[in-house]
Amino acid sequence: MIYPSIDDLLEHVDSKYTLVITAAKRGRQLRNGSKGTIKKVFKKEVTTALHEINAGNIEYERMRDGIK
Repeated sequence: MIYPSIDDLLEHVDSKYTLVITAAKRGRQLRNGSKGTIKKVFKKEVTTALHEINAGNIEYERMRDGIK
C-alpha cells in the first residue's frame, strides 16, 4: 500500500493497533452495506476505510475493553 501512507494515517489515530482495529471494523461496516463517506470507490472495503480515516471522516472511541 502506497497511499495513504502509514505516517499520514498515524496522524489521525493514536497507535498502529488502533489503526488496524478501526480500519477492520469500518471495512466490515462497509461490506455489510454502510454508505462510504468519500466519493471515490475502491475495490476493497479496507482500502476505502483507510482513505476515510486519512480524510478525517472516521472517529473512534477508546474504551477500557477495546475500541468502539
